[in-house]
Amino acid sequence: MSEHSSRARWSALAVVCAGMLMVILDGSITTVALPAIQQDLHFGPAGPAWVVDAYVIAFGGLLLLAGRLGDLLGRRRIYLAGIAVFTAASVLCGLATTPAMLIAARFLQGVGGAMTSAVGLGMVVALFPDPAGRAKAFGVVGFTGAAGASLGQVLGGVLTQGLGWHWIFFINLPIGAAAVSAGRRLLADDRGPGPGAGADAPGAVLVTGGLMLGVYAIVEGGAGSRTAVLAAASIALLAAFLLRQARAATPLLPLRVLASRTTALVNVIQLLMLAALFGFQILLALYLQNVQHYSALATGLAMLPAALTIAVVSLLLAARTIARLGERRTLLLGLALLTVGIALLVRLPAGHLDYARDVLPTLLSAAGFGLAATALTALGMADARPEDAGLLSGLLNTTQQVGAALGVAVLTALAGGPGDGVAGYRLAFGTGAALLLTALLLALALPRQRPAGAAPAAAGAAPPVLAHG
Repeated sequence: MSEHSSRARWSALAVVCAGMLMVILDGSITTVALPAIQQDLHFGPAGPAWVVDAYVIAFGGLLLLAGRLGDLLGRRRIYLAGIAVFTAASVLCGLATTPAMLIAARFLQGVGGAMTSAVGLGMVVALFPDPAGRAKAFGVVGFTGAAGASLGQVLGGVLTQGLGWHWIFFINLPIGAAAVSAGRRLLADDRGPGPGAGADAPGAVLVTGGLMLGVYAIVEGGAGSRTAVLAAASIALLAAFLLRQARAATPLLPLRVLASRTTALVNVIQLLMLAALFGFQILLALYLQNVQHYSALATGLAMLPAALTIAVVSLLLAARTIARLGERRTLLLGLALLTVGIALLVRLPAGHLDYARDVLPTLLSAAGFGLAATALTALGMADARPEDAGLLSGLLNTTQQVGAALGVAVLTALAGGPGDGVAGYRLAFGTGAALLLTALLLALALPRQRPAGAAPAAAGAAPPVLAHG
């Protein structure tokens, strides 16, 4: 490969990561600003939750459809349109003067976020067809996610306290504008066969409605009849969608994709892992603020070492570890570290907190996630045909979003309110460790991998000796 083409690939990856950074940054930065938003816009007690939930419902509900549209219309087109929608919606969020305006703008942000995220991994696969380059690229993607999360935790507190909560949304404008401008120049045009090749409009309606209702039921939570009806309706729509896919001439989700043991297991493992991880992040932040009385900014700084560890492991160590051990063993190692790190949090005290003893062990979980997330991404895209790359990317992102929503809903319910003391937090962390242990056991069932070529994974790293089995 020529130096020019290699430089072009990495420049294109930078554009893809810029869009991902904007979406991920928004997730962590918004949480820190919720109290200020509630006070300024006069939300009711339950209102601020909808600042998050409106985004999650649109994002989780549209990922699969957005991924398929990327395959049919071109991933570049969907990606750039998603960034444009997300950026415009961010400006509307910053200009919001009423709760209804902010919630509507957040829903629109979710639409743009789904379009951007659903095709991002497919674009990485197309840019880096060789296993060695792909492993390095996925490490950069993992670093981007960790950087966005860590930067958002600190930046959210700084912007909210210094300039006001509006600026947590306005900051997306320069990022989005730069990403669209660079993307038009650096991303190769990959026009698909068009909607006539398999849009499956009825299937799109069924799966989008089913996922939206399912995510809505999760974020609503509770055991009331309303939640039960929503959950039942979601299951019915998704079951109808699967029946439709078995019979449709051009299905939105070809069932052959789910027939792959690797693809099916990877998505279940990812759902469990993200449920535990996102729940852990929210719970640790709540514990530090509600039990230890940390400020929002102090909480972000306290969690920063873990986020930086994820970034370092994802960028510098994950690809090398995969080259030496293969994706499956790297995933097992990462899940083991994750499980141990979160299990140690059941020791959190109700009284004085020793940060080094009680919180820093989460660095084990951070290192584990950096390894596991990169390996899972590589495994999840292992069986991707060129025409299905956007679909598998959307499927991976869908299980991420549903897992995150499920983990936050279930684990925060177990933790209870501030008045419940530390026992609820310990129970929730123990449950998160149990979810990770289940994921680890499922990972043992992944197909073993067989030797591949000997192209170097990175400078100074061992050659990749394993391929997807």
